[in-house]
Amino acid sequence: MSRFPKLALLASPGEPARKAEKQLREIHEFVPIEEADAVIALGGDGFLLQLLHRLLEQRRDLPTYGMNLGTIGFLMNNWHPDDLLNRLERAKSVTVMPLMATIEASSGQRFTLPAINEVSLLRETRQAAKLQIDVNGRTVLDELICDGVLVATPVGSTAYNLSANGPILPLDSSLLALTPISPFRPRRWKGAILPDRYVVKLTILESSKRPVSAVADQREIRDIASVEVALDRNRSLTLLFDPEHALDDRIAMEQFIT
Repeated sequence: MSRFPKLALLASPGEPARKAEKQLREIHEFVPIEEADAVIALGGDGFLLQLLHRLLEQRRDLPTYGMNLGTIGFLMNNWHPDDLLNRLERAKSVTVMPLMATIEASSGQRFTLPAINEVSLLRETRQAAKLQIDVNGRTVLDELICDGVLVATPVGSTAYNLSANGPILPLDSSLLALTPISPFRPRRWKGAILPDRYVVKLTILESSKRPVSAVADQREIRDIASVEVALDRNRSLTLLFDPEHALDDRIAMEQFIT
């Protein structure tokens, strides 16, 4: 019996993905995503993240096999239409858990947003942000003056986190990266690597003068007062990768790219 008897197929709006979708539909039969045992996603990393957030909202862990028809495609497999069913049978499953950001706006309104890659705080104006950082209820930095700061998962450690000179985290490391973005004071602080059981709270100092926004993957909340970030162990997602193109290997090998 097939590992995934019923497959759904979703494609990004881009022309390459739409052409690929048409090609696959001529070869295979697909069902609506509500009936599927797994989903094939055609597009780039951004499209895949949108799909994964949709599954998080539905609290549904539907195995997802992405094929890159976008720009970077770090979370995707290579595109080719042949032998799809055999590739799915051989695919390596990777389980990831999202972050959960509890955001309090300056107005007092509260938001709870998931993030698969990272939660980032960014200054909104020309003036640098001033932040207080607490870890597990303990103040570890009284004042960080910076353009921003982010908390990244291992999956997201090679994305914005790496661009901000944060560490690459092995997929099975059970760690989070706490990385400053253009820090001014303390100038020598390069960030921290924390066990993923820790809770990080980021409080905005002088928020009316130095407004800050919070971004959980692709969703932004502006003019915030504080953000608490923790791993959400009650929800998980399953990604499927060709064994020779597995995500954990690619994350580890990113450390040797020059």
